[in-house]
Amino acid sequence: MVAALRNFPFTPIHGLDIEPILEDLRRQEPVSRVSLPYGGDAWLVTRYEDVRAALADPRLSRAAVVNADVPRRQKMQVGPEGIMYMDPPDHARLRRLLTKAFTKRRVEQLRPRVEEIAAELAESLASQGSPADLVAHYSWPLPTRVICELLGVPYKDREVFRRGADALMQGDTLPHHEFTGRVNELCFYIMELIAQRRARPTDDMLSALIQARDEGDRLTEQELVSLTVVLLAGGHETTANQITNFVYTLLRHPRQLALLRERPELLPRAVDELMRYIPLGTGHHAAMIATEDLEIGGTEIREGEAVYVHIHSANRDATAFKDPDRLDLTREDNHHMGFGHGVHFCVGAQLARMELGVAVSALLSRFPALELGIEDDAIAWRASLLVRGPLALPVRW
Repeated sequence: MVAALRNFPFTPIHGLDIEPILEDLRRQEPVSRVSLPYGGDAWLVTRYEDVRAALADPRLSRAAVVNADVPRRQKMQVGPEGIMYMDPPDHARLRRLLTKAFTKRRVEQLRPRVEEIAAELAESLASQGSPADLVAHYSWPLPTRVICELLGVPYKDREVFRRGADALMQGDTLPHHEFTGRVNELCFYIMELIAQRRARPTDDMLSALIQARDEGDRLTEQELVSLTVVLLAGGHETTANQITNFVYTLLRHPRQLALLRERPELLPRAVDELMRYIPLGTGHHAAMIATEDLEIGGTEIREGEAVYVHIHSANRDATAFKDPDRLDLTREDNHHMGFGHGVHFCVGAQLARMELGVAVSALLSRFPALELGIEDDAIAWRASLLVRGPLALPVRW
């Protein structure tokens, strides 16, 4: 017997909470029918194995949601077309260009510079006096400086792309005129930067992408702009919020923090465990559309129906992780999906892992007595479709 249709999302989300209903759904109705605020009904997939299978299934299309009145949380339809909403082979064509820049070897070459930036920012935070806001003086500047140097974007222009990136993350929670104004400002800025790099190429990723566009004709001009937007926005917004979330979570779990201080070699495991444990976004930004009939977890999905996968639910599935609601920095074989799965697995995952590890390491090294400088109920939280985290986080030492 199928349960009554539920409204989705289920309840307002506070902080880094996970909706309690997800545990019941995983056990009793892992592929359930839900009603979205716009566009109708969809299937919601909550169990680890099913989420993993859905994300790897080529019959579930992301491109089919672009400029389409499909089930969705936000009033606006998804668009314009970009790498996040492409299917193979177009997606593979763009991804190949980026993969070369984010190999493990290339990322490790960046590590000394990232460590240098993190050490500078830790000193800058200390100079503010205790308590100081971790977000403003550490979490945001670090990945912003890294992605600016990687892409070749002047750091002095950071407010332009921060406004645009923030608008993209918030969607239509902003007034329409403000959303379009910020996004247009970002796109025009990038178009001007591209024109400058064409005239005077430099040794950075943006120049390499322009060369691929102009010489190999593997990128359209629109793809070049949208790809740069994704790299610039995704390269700092998600990492910045997650740095703050990592620190907040460690400070709320003093035994795990003490273990990490005692055994710094656990840092790579800690990064993956925190990625599994912390729900970065709301877990369900956009649907995928079935291009033919298929089955997920024993449930038949018809061609044209929308499917949402709940990654955060999958990361708390007891069939995939022992004691999943416990933060365990010693966890082994941690096959979490914090960076996604399948062809849309985060292309910048290696860079994000490195930045997050360096950020935590530098902070703990500089501040051996670090603690929260604010009560939980006084924290103001960002809660957009793609990211959540404290808007400010005072810390003491």
